[in-house]
Amino acid sequence: MTDVHSFNNISLSGRGGSNPGLLKINSGGIQWKKQGGGKAVEVDKSDIVGVSWMKVPRTNQLGVKTKDGLYYKFIGFRDQDVASLTIFFQSAFGKTPEEKQLSVSGRNWGEVDLNGNNLTFLVGGKQAFEVSLADVSQTQLQGKNDVLLEFHVDDTAGANEKDSLMEISFHIPNTNTQFVGDETRPPAQVFHDNILKVADVGAGVEEAVVTFEGIAILTPRGRYNVELHLSFLRLQGQANDFKIQYSSVVRLFLLPKSNQPHTFVVISLDPPIRKGQTLYPHIVMQFETDSVVESELSISDDLMNTRFKDKLERSYKGFIHEVFTTVLRWLSGAKITKPGKFRSSQDGFAVKSSLKAEDGVLYPLEKGFFFLPKPPTLILHDEIDYVEFERHAAGGANMHYFDLSIRLKTDHEHLFRNIQRNEYHNLYSFISSKGLKIMNLGGAGTAEGVAAVLQDNDDDDAVDPHLERIRNQAADESDEEDEDFVGAEDDDGGSPTDDSGEDDDSDASDADGGEKEKSVKKEPKKEASSSKGLPLKKKALATEEGSSKKKTQKKKKDPNAPKKAMSGFMYFSQMERDAMSDYSINFTEQNIKKSNPGIGFGDIGKVLGDKWRQMSAEEKEPYEAKAQVDKKRYKDEISDYKNPQPMLVDSGNDSDSN
Repeated sequence: MTDVHSFNNISLSGRGGSNPGLLKINSGGIQWKKQGGGKAVEVDKSDIVGVSWMKVPRTNQLGVKTKDGLYYKFIGFRDQDVASLTIFFQSAFGKTPEEKQLSVSGRNWGEVDLNGNNLTFLVGGKQAFEVSLADVSQTQLQGKNDVLLEFHVDDTAGANEKDSLMEISFHIPNTNTQFVGDETRPPAQVFHDNILKVADVGAGVEEAVVTFEGIAILTPRGRYNVELHLSFLRLQGQANDFKIQYSSVVRLFLLPKSNQPHTFVVISLDPPIRKGQTLYPHIVMQFETDSVVESELSISDDLMNTRFKDKLERSYKGFIHEVFTTVLRWLSGAKITKPGKFRSSQDGFAVKSSLKAEDGVLYPLEKGFFFLPKPPTLILHDEIDYVEFERHAAGGANMHYFDLSIRLKTDHEHLFRNIQRNEYHNLYSFISSKGLKIMNLGGAGTAEGVAAVLQDNDDDDAVDPHLERIRNQAADESDEEDEDFVGAEDDDGGSPTDDSGEDDDSDASDADGGEKEKSVKKEPKKEASSSKGLPLKKKALATEEGSSKKKTQKKKKDPNAPKKAMSGFMYFSQMERDAMSDYSINFTEQNIKKSNPGIGFGDIGKVLGDKWRQMSAEEKEPYEAKAQVDKKRYKDEISDYKNPQPMLVDSGNDSDSN
């Protein structure tokens, strides 16, 4: 018998719909996590008071009841799973699952079983349906025999399902023997009173546990009065009103803003709330950090001594953001996440950046990154494939900034722009300490790559090792790469962009000096066009090189100069062309265009560059070996070219002949 039972595609059923996820059952309890991240349920072994099995259409349902009155329904078990888990529950939990049967007769009369905060309607001793009385917002006695139950309008329920249960009516005749009444108190009144004892209704709840007025909410934008009830929170604004069940609250974030008198409080929801056609998975609130509030909680003594014992106090006095998160944390049961060990260059908890043309701050947290305030974007470390540091695109004065690209395992990418360069050390150290893969540091971020990035980078006037690495790294999408495809017929071994510029100068050498000057002025434009399809960091490099070439006129290229060495990537590109058939002009380009419909001509080199980066070291080895040989060849030839030997041989032969 295994200690852990894992099941994929098990759905957690509720009034807001069913969410598939991963379920694990071990000797310590039950854990369920939604697919794709988000909502999670953990039930400790000591909190379980009962389990049950029910046969539902095409599968089986596991019911778990806790001592807090909560009832979880997990759907998606096979018949063989029922047998094995029944034995496990008996041995590990000491509980024998109850066998329940589902009524399929279609009758709408039967008996009502009030067990804890659950209402079960039975037909012939079999369960027809079951609802949680914690979801009931109002109960009304209509006439002498009808009782109407109204359910909370949960704005998160409609995110996954088109329909949601809003009300249900029961008819209790005077002859009912389950709820016995008298002349002044009919059976319907007895049933109504029993519902009131458990349901989330009554005067004490209607006035809310505590209310915070005029809270600034950035998403969805507006000022709202925030009411915290026992089972839900309400956002009341001038134009919008949201009611959110605590079961939809996944986590709370308490994030101070650096050097500003405000603090973010973020409520993460799953499923999200809906406003029109827009979904809001995060409610971003902004509190004044120094604002002090004094609040009295409207909770009965019984609840204070039982459910909230040693958790909540009768009254609070302190900073408003701390009081709010403390009360909401114990009412909802959600955990609070605060900033971790990361500190910026100004000793803050975040760095300034921009996402999708929106300025904000990026919080590096212990288990993820959070960009605020708009659009609020939470990225967990488990979802990240790799990160990449990039130079800013504009060059010049903007070289004091850099970009951070985060690539997810789902191939989605988040690009955080305009991060100040003095944050480079702090971000790099934090990311590497979390074991995240840094793409452009020579593999997965080796010790040599770390030293190369951090050396002598404190001075803005010093040589930037990141920029130097980009210049020297042929494996990235370099200028060689685009030139190889733009001028496929030029067999110059993939010369850098400056070589092509020298060719242009040599072509203009027959003209007069005025024409030479014109060609020099046009050179930066040619470089800009040649880097059109390159990444941002390459554009910055081309801009920097172009600005330096404006100052000095290029020398005429010597036709006797040795051909520059080819990189491993260029040998890889050349091999791709050699593999083409004689009658195909560019078979590789055809394949790329076929697999990437609509791709531009200048982006073909980028696609091959991505293919090169994805190759393993073993696959690159043959090309790198050729590059090393060619590099040695170029080194020897350039040495002989720059230091020519005197022609003593010819003069000696002449003297002998004489």
